[in-house]
Amino acid sequence: MVVGLFVIVIGLIFLLDNIGLLDLDFTLHLWPTALIFFGILKMLQTRTAGGAIVGGGLILFGGVIFLHDIGIIQLSWRALWPLMLILAGLSVVFKSGTGKSLFEDGRISLDKGSDDALLNITAILGGFQRRVTTPDFRGGEVTAVFGGCELDLRQSSINSVAVLNVFAMFGGITIKVPADWTVELEGTPIMGGFEEKTIVPPTQEKRLIVRGYAIMGGLEVRN
Repeated sequence: MVVGLFVIVIGLIFLLDNIGLLDLDFTLHLWPTALIFFGILKMLQTRTAGGAIVGGGLILFGGVIFLHDIGIIQLSWRALWPLMLILAGLSVVFKSGTGKSLFEDGRISLDKGSDDALLNITAILGGFQRRVTTPDFRGGEVTAVFGGCELDLRQSSINSVAVLNVFAMFGGITIKVPADWTVELEGTPIMGGFEEKTIVPPTQEKRLIVRGYAIMGGLEVRN
């Protein structure tokens, strides 16, 4: 619903601008507005400190660019890229110091004692590969921004249902699952794609639900 309303609002603004009812150079402000929107989506989705900082960083970065474009603040790229380093450092420091998420909803608690049962993976401007071996995989969160993540779950098992939240922006996520898992994709691609290349098992006792967004990126699940 949030994605649909955002697209409707953007379309209305473009329409009013093109027919002359508004005098806005909205094309110039489209990208910072989109970054703010994507950051809000990430903030609504995340249950971890790293995800919250990624979402907050997108909102902050888009907001600074927007204010610069309309002339409220004067900042150069030399002042912007250190802010990205600071945000990345805050994410590392918080995760190293507490190992806990900023948000918990009773279903997922990403702490240090969870081992591989609950994942908390963030890849920014780089790649991440991980093989997970656990008899009770319960899901977690995977974020890839300007990077990629490859998750190998083929040596893991699910007791019943696991939920994995994903967020791929200008990047990709690949998930390899066992042949006896049933995969349900509930994601929203935004100029990106979700693709499932799995063989349907004879029973649906083990279900992996993948939720999230692929923004100018992609997610692939295969076995």
